[in-house]
Amino acid sequence: MTAFTYTTPSIEGPFAIPTGLLIGDKWTEAASGARIDIDNPATGEILTSVADGGIEEGIAAVDAAAAAAADWAATPARKRAEILLACFHAMMAEQEWLAYLISLENGKAMSDARGEVAYAAEFFRWYAEEAVRINGEFYHSPSGSNRIMVQYQPIGVALLITPWNFPAAMATRKIAPALAAGCTCVLKPAAETPLTALAVAEIMRRAGVPAGVVNVVNSSQPGPVCSAILHDPRVRKLSFTGSTQVGRILLREAADTVISSSMELGGNAPFLVLDDADLDAAIEGAMIAKMRNAGEACTAANRFYVQRGIHDRFVEKLVERMAALKVGPGTDSATQCGAMINQKSIDKIERLVGDAVEKGADVRLGGKTLEGAGFFYPPSVIANVQPGSAILDDEVFGPVAAVIPFDDIDEAIKLANATEYGLAGYVYSEDLKKALQVAERIECGMVAVNRGLVSDAAAPFGGVKQSGLGREGSHHGLIEYCEAKYIAVSW
Repeated sequence: MTAFTYTTPSIEGPFAIPTGLLIGDKWTEAASGARIDIDNPATGEILTSVADGGIEEGIAAVDAAAAAAADWAATPARKRAEILLACFHAMMAEQEWLAYLISLENGKAMSDARGEVAYAAEFFRWYAEEAVRINGEFYHSPSGSNRIMVQYQPIGVALLITPWNFPAAMATRKIAPALAAGCTCVLKPAAETPLTALAVAEIMRRAGVPAGVVNVVNSSQPGPVCSAILHDPRVRKLSFTGSTQVGRILLREAADTVISSSMELGGNAPFLVLDDADLDAAIEGAMIAKMRNAGEACTAANRFYVQRGIHDRFVEKLVERMAALKVGPGTDSATQCGAMINQKSIDKIERLVGDAVEKGADVRLGGKTLEGAGFFYPPSVIANVQPGSAILDDEVFGPVAAVIPFDDIDEAIKLANATEYGLAGYVYSEDLKKALQVAERIECGMVAVNRGLVSDAAAPFGGVKQSGLGREGSHHGLIEYCEAKYIAVSW
């Protein structure tokens, strides 16, 4: 089997990254011999290729997960916790090497990539702690006829489907709670960024995760492969992070066998700045909420609703901060805004910006694709975005901030909620009572008040409306991989 090797400017990798399929205890090639080219978004050059699994390999991965399921479920929680903690330490020991890999295949800046590795590893540590705290329940029936005992048991084999924008964190955010609960899994990483998932899987294997507990199948045919896996009766859980459009398709597939489904789908986060906000703090938060991962995040602030009294100063300072960001290859340590993932992403940004300008918006910064090799779009600020602009409805997934002035708070909340999405939102105000009242009225699964970051392994991550079902992170994320079994007891 071929492998991918590289060396960072300062660190030599601990192993050559397998580029095959992890099925049971072996890295294998696809039976067809097909492979998927993986390129560097900053240059357009091909880095390497990985095995392109099909339906046959998908079912083989389910076979391996099912064969390992009983032993892993019976493994004491303390032992599962120790293995997860070993995965945490092993991953953090390779933080710089993994960050460089993420930057190579994803394009993000090294600062963002380092943050992702730390965030990804934290799920192993958090669920190592949660694995030993899956508490049951015991109480009397109200009628007095019997006792009620409730146990939480592993739900079974899980299919985990992850996106390209956080190739490490989205994998560990699903794998860690699945393993903590006693489930085995099949991971289908994004075809654009599989190398990180393969590296993480190899780190886990070396850290002591038993054969078959985690299996990885890359595929350029995700529809047929995932459909076949979901229609296997041994598979009882689906966890997907990606677009709402694909989520709808997967939910239809899962309905055929009534599979428990967790969906972390699209977002179009509103960022509300009230007149009494600390302007410098709001700008700092805006830079984090908008430019983390160059805007390629489902939690990214896309619609900036700024109250009239502070609007002009906010736009001026935001332009100043965005203009100062260095754009370039993510592997360059000076880069603050890396490449977009591919040309399709650039085309979408151009379409949304162009539509906003046609409808009367003012481009205050950027607004045009950068020329040259790679897929680069500059940090951009668009002011006075008009109602009906597509950028207010569609997730831009890039470094573009659309700013809209408002006068009345009720009006701003109405605009913030005028979307099919409801993942994350942001509120800035020095009046905490007012800020919390606004936060409660925003139709989102998560709201950050006076801060630009919501993600935390200890917090329930997820959305409402068409932004998803279920939660990841915290103890809520663990229960997603459990079935509650009620036992009626008399004595």
